[in-house]
Amino acid sequence: MAKLAIKGGPAEARGLISKIPNWPMFDEEDKQALIKVLESRHWCRLFGASQADLFEKAFAEYQDARFGVAVSNGTVSLELCLKTLGVRPLDEVIVPAATFIATASAVTEVGAIPIMVDIDPDTAAMSPKALEQAITEKTRGVIVVHYGGYPANFDEILPIVRKNNIFLVEDAAHAHGTEWRGRKVGAIGDMGSFSFQESKSLAAGEGGIVLTDSNELFEKARLIHNIGRVLGKPGYEHYILSSNYRIGEFQAALLLSSLRRLPELIDVKNENGKYLASKLRKVGGLEPLKEDSRITKRGYYLFVMRYYAEEFGGLPRDRFLEALQAEGVPVGKMYAMPLYRQPAFRKERLEGIIPKQNLAQDYENLYLPACEKHFEQEVILEHQVLLAEKKSLDSIVASVEKIKQNIDEIL
Repeated sequence: MAKLAIKGGPAEARGLISKIPNWPMFDEEDKQALIKVLESRHWCRLFGASQADLFEKAFAEYQDARFGVAVSNGTVSLELCLKTLGVRPLDEVIVPAATFIATASAVTEVGAIPIMVDIDPDTAAMSPKALEQAITEKTRGVIVVHYGGYPANFDEILPIVRKNNIFLVEDAAHAHGTEWRGRKVGAIGDMGSFSFQESKSLAAGEGGIVLTDSNELFEKARLIHNIGRVLGKPGYEHYILSSNYRIGEFQAALLLSSLRRLPELIDVKNENGKYLASKLRKVGGLEPLKEDSRITKRGYYLFVMRYYAEEFGGLPRDRFLEALQAEGVPVGKMYAMPLYRQPAFRKERLEGIIPKQNLAQDYENLYLPACEKHFEQEVILEHQVLLAEKKSLDSIVASVEKIKQNIDEIL
């Protein structure tokens, strides 16, 4: 039996990293798209047939939505959703505790209060039961997160929001190309928010977009995102007081050019994700997220797994990660802690943001068991790993098997 790499043996997955495509991707066509904008001297979207306008239409169509409003990043896209949906100061908005901080900070940025709820341990997405239990007369809406590209359970969540007459925003920053029952996410709820930050499946360094099927919400979002200006009308007429969320033409051009690659990349990741999951399940101890036939396509941002230490002789998760990394597998963990454990949610740092008398949750002492367990067990691969060939993915499986078979070396 081969000696573990962490103990000086040969790495089982040596060379794997060189087989993973560099990210973000670009080619000559992308370069020419940027040069075209540069030479046009139209670097802002305030003119007809802009790159932003073209991209909005193309991305909305790809995601099965009627309308899109492109913005400067995926954080303000969430804020734009909340403002468009009429969230007011001290309204409560329910969010999952397993997510990037922007899901909650977007709520506080519009003066509202994030109410954190637990996740489904099998999916890492918001628990429908936890959502229903958290709704009060102060609840204005809910933001679900398609964690790692795994969609929230719409079959259970949509009836809850409709029964309680609250809005549903999809935080789809991880979910480009993800489908639920054959329809792509992003406009299944009232509004959806995507990010195009450098690491995302569609990347422009920064950037974001809001999607919706509602003409009314679309027109309102366009007005809010453009300092109260109406596109196509005189530039110094402002119809509401607002801020500037616009995306730049360079980012929009790069996104529009890169979009031609996205469908094929999503298909490859979807197929390879299924392949890798099936292989790992046979080994045991490193369990991918639950299979669900209603998820007709996974637009992976993360390949998320749960580590079961008992299957590896009680080896702590972080020590397992070190061993797997030594074998040449680029694994890690994502956010590392529930949102409520972030220093930003300590009482002294909430002063001036949420009035004490309106603090609906004691974030510092909150304990959501499924979320806590998730961050103790989570192991992730970044999405570009799934773009490697299947024989490269086999080396990941072989590395896990090697550690399991030689566990006594590191216990």
